[in-house]
Amino acid sequence: MIDPHIRTLDFEAYRQVIRNFTDNELIPRENEMVAAGEVPADLVKRMAEVGLFAITLPTSVGGLGWTIEQQVLLTFEFTRSSAVYRSRFSTSIGLASQILLEYGTDAQREKYLPAMAAGDCVMAFALTEVQAGSDASAVLTTAMRVGDEYVIDGEKRYITNAAWADVLLVFARTEDGEISSFLVDRDTPGVETRLPELMNGHAEGPVAEISLRGVRVSSDRLIGGVTGKGMKHAMRGINQARTHVAATAVGQATRMLTEAMQYAEKREQFGQPLAEFGAVQSMLGRSYAELEAGRAMILDCAREFDLGAPPRHRISAAKLYCTEMASEVGDRAVQVLGGVGIVGDHAVPRMWRDVRALRIYEGASQIHERNLARALPSILA
Repeated sequence: MIDPHIRTLDFEAYRQVIRNFTDNELIPRENEMVAAGEVPADLVKRMAEVGLFAITLPTSVGGLGWTIEQQVLLTFEFTRSSAVYRSRFSTSIGLASQILLEYGTDAQREKYLPAMAAGDCVMAFALTEVQAGSDASAVLTTAMRVGDEYVIDGEKRYITNAAWADVLLVFARTEDGEISSFLVDRDTPGVETRLPELMNGHAEGPVAEISLRGVRVSSDRLIGGVTGKGMKHAMRGINQARTHVAATAVGQATRMLTEAMQYAEKREQFGQPLAEFGAVQSMLGRSYAELEAGRAMILDCAREFDLGAPPRHRISAAKLYCTEMASEVGDRAVQVLGGVGIVGDHAVPRMWRDVRALRIYEGASQIHERNLARALPSILA
């Protein structure tokens, strides 16, 4: 539940709360999280209390009502800490909540959105399958109408928060052959979730596989009460999520560059700090320039998003650039740290592994490159 005091704050005061929360609670407990193999439950509760589950939802459904630009500015703050923290509320503030907000029935919005804003209901966005990754339209999961119910069968994988979500937002083909979206309680008979044995990055917040075998849901769980709108629903959530992923990459790069700079100032070799070596200065300086370009790029997209229709191609370009940039900054930061960047529990190598996944999440870099190239004739016309 959100601390009532949070709702009395203007944006700059709230932003300072999140900055302090990041510096004083999230960052200091990263090693504890790693040792435990999961985000401590009391920290998840604190995330809810400071309103992080509510930043993208309007006040009418219990959210904080921040604009897209304000959401991006907040993301810059809390993603200076481990990206694993963000994953615990990422599907609630992006993919799932935005679909329900725009396309859900009144009853669906009333039932779920206030609980999601309070952190009392976590949703997972279950689209990806073995054959449906970059080609999301290749979904094979089915949802057959039987009386007043749908029977869902299929397999999903790489689903963030699936192992502890209360509700799964499942995409499946209905009898018309089109993709539709459904709300499925995770404890429904026939639903099984499995965690992977190994994750390359995000190890403390692993994605999961989902099996759906003869899962029965009532027809009022069809989002919007209309079949065949699943891909439209998915793209609405994905545009918002890509905006947040780009901002996450900026926040992660900011932290890694800060850590590398501080290490270079303290570490001495050949009688002088690393920060005095031209090669190190080149890596740090270039990293800052690229970081600032990414920051400006996604903020500009966010402002345009706030004016009306999401600038789809520009969001795609920002997601591509920022996630690639964060990996480059992380790689340079590891290089500056030398052996410390390879051995031990320093934050930089852990974050370097985490940001690698951002080049795959919400569309792999190569898909964004292809789509942008194909769109150039209309973009530049």
